[in-house]
Amino acid sequence: MSSHNANAPYYFVPGLSQWPVLGATTLLLTMIGASAWVNGVTWGAYLNMTGIFLTLVVLYKWFGDAIAESEGGKYSARIDVSFRWSMSWFIFSEVMFFGAFFGALFYARSITMPWLADLDHKVLWPDFSAQWGGVGPAGTVEAFKTMGPFPIPTINTALLLASGVTLTISHHAIREGVRAKAAFWLFATILLGAVFMGFQVYEYMHAYNDLNLKLTSGIYGSTFFMLTGFHGFHVTMGAIMLSVVLYRLMKGHFTAENHFAFEGAAWYWHFVDVVWLGLYVVVYWL
Repeated sequence: MSSHNANAPYYFVPGLSQWPVLGATTLLLTMIGASAWVNGVTWGAYLNMTGIFLTLVVLYKWFGDAIAESEGGKYSARIDVSFRWSMSWFIFSEVMFFGAFFGALFYARSITMPWLADLDHKVLWPDFSAQWGGVGPAGTVEAFKTMGPFPIPTINTALLLASGVTLTISHHAIREGVRAKAAFWLFATILLGAVFMGFQVYEYMHAYNDLNLKLTSGIYGSTFFMLTGFHGFHVTMGAIMLSVVLYRLMKGHFTAENHFAFEGAAWYWHFVDVVWLGLYVVVYWL
């Protein structure tokens, strides 16, 4: 939101919008395509990419409508409060989302693995040991190597921590009304996020080609790729959000007092940083 308008309605209620339904539809197509892709269906990759593209189109149009309403003076201070609560609850839902995957990792690693190796199961799998990253008790998983913290995960940790610093500098600059400084450091944040994703793509290629570590590599492979993959998706979405904010910043949409679009994207980015720290410790070190 760029500024509060003294003549804005007490609470602005937008008209009917097609974007929620279209957004849900494109996300459904994306996930159907992803599910088919990982199961070896030929058209899965094409549907997944199409769904991602259409989702970005919907977000572009949806954001455009909200920006037009903001710049048209329709948003009051009450809308600002509504946005803040909405973003807070959204981030809370993301905390629960990642909490479920961290919980699955904890259950598989700390409860299921020792249970499968206890005395009661020695009759079924006498040679199985509760070692995380193994091929499982039944030997149906191809041999693979686990992913360590060096060098790429550690480099990525430094990149995300640095991006949190550059984003904070940019935030302070916009609060001081120094638009050029804010834009420079915001661009630096987006660039660091892009480099992070580049390293993660390289890490996945290394996992598949050199370590034989895949999504089908037992519970280790599935939890590794689900956690790191969804985090990478969130980094991508956060970079898109910050790119929109950078464009609006350069267009002069924000003031030192009112710039919640910037703040909301910054909250999301800092949340992504914190999640990565948990991933770095739990997935790569432990």
